[in-house]
Amino acid sequence: MSIVSARPSCSEIETSQACRRRALQQPCLRMTPAYLDPRSGRTFPFDPPRWRSDDGQPLLLTPLGGIGRDDIERGVRSLWRYAAALPFPPGMVPISLGEGCTPLIETRIDGARVLAKLEWVSPTGSFKDRGASVMLSGLRAQGIMHVLEDSSGNGGAAVAAYAAAGGMRAKILVPEATPQAKTVPMEAFGATVERVPGTRQDCADEAVRQAANIFYASHNWHPFFLQGTKTLAYELWEELGFRVPQAVVAPSGAGSILLGLDIGFSELVRAGASDRLPRLFAVQPEACAPIAAAFRAGVDHPVSCEIRPTIAEGTAIARPLRLREVLGAVRASHGGVVAVSEQEIVSALFALAERGLFVEPTCAAAVAGWRTLRAAGTLADDEETVLVLTGTGLKAVPRIADLIGRQASTPVDQSATRC
Repeated sequence: MSIVSARPSCSEIETSQACRRRALQQPCLRMTPAYLDPRSGRTFPFDPPRWRSDDGQPLLLTPLGGIGRDDIERGVRSLWRYAAALPFPPGMVPISLGEGCTPLIETRIDGARVLAKLEWVSPTGSFKDRGASVMLSGLRAQGIMHVLEDSSGNGGAAVAAYAAAGGMRAKILVPEATPQAKTVPMEAFGATVERVPGTRQDCADEAVRQAANIFYASHNWHPFFLQGTKTLAYELWEELGFRVPQAVVAPSGAGSILLGLDIGFSELVRAGASDRLPRLFAVQPEACAPIAAAFRAGVDHPVSCEIRPTIAEGTAIARPLRLREVLGAVRASHGGVVAVSEQEIVSALFALAERGLFVEPTCAAAVAGWRTLRAAGTLADDEETVLVLTGTGLKAVPRIADLIGRQASTPVDQSATRC
């Protein structure tokens, strides 16, 4: 296992953080939300709809002002209780299946108290329902009724479900080797599923090609998706009595949870509803840890790292699109990046199961990372910490059954590529 602490090492990073601090201290100056290329500073209006900048870069939204407790629609039991924090006009009809409002429970692991946010208690069994609900609601309001997504699991199921609920059509591209157990829900929701030969990256590349004909509603690319995951920050703030936790630990592949948390908690600071950001910690499997590699190197761009298969397949993203933004969020919060072994992930999975929490291996990585942080003294036992448990174990029954039979980590192919 390895841990990387937040320690900027170059003037470029320090300058970026100084700009970020100034942005947090200032009120939102732009009244009309717009797409934002964070690397160039260029903005684009919502009309026409887009999923990337003119030069092919991922987009965010211009900073929003955030909301306070009086802005919550308390009669709504879903993430849409925070509709006032979203970049849409009042009166927009959302596509909702009751996502959000997931349980926050207290448990003890290794003798220490910790809070667990059960994000798998969602309509399709993962946190991605938050992003899908907000993304597709916004796109439908813009007149988009046919969407394209690429996914090997949770993202595709969420987009297919919410497209169905919203009367939209969806096409999901999946890697050729994707198990039928993962594609059946997509097909049941009425989505067209196309298998793409090759790797997960080949599948993503094919989606970009097909985006010329179908609007690309990617959970990795579209900034509306992050507006959905940011509601997790508002929800934690409300559940904890309108205060933020001291730290949040979450698995990270493309970084949509970490970025959503950063956006949401930053808005709370901007609105005067919180005086600080919690420390954010990203957890990656050692077998696929490009964010940890860049963080360790003290840079905000990709560095060479070894990529191997991992049991935490939901975080197996060799080239995260928003690497720079994820690193910026972690550093700004004085958090860190943790890389954990396959065996540590398996151990964490069974530790959760012994407490009645049945999660998929990707989700268990959060607990493995928290254990590493505790052992290193980075997180104290009396520090209020939330573990984001992202997906249900019901989506990984064959893999977990194999682990139960072997009582050991699934053997991993040691052949490696370079990211």
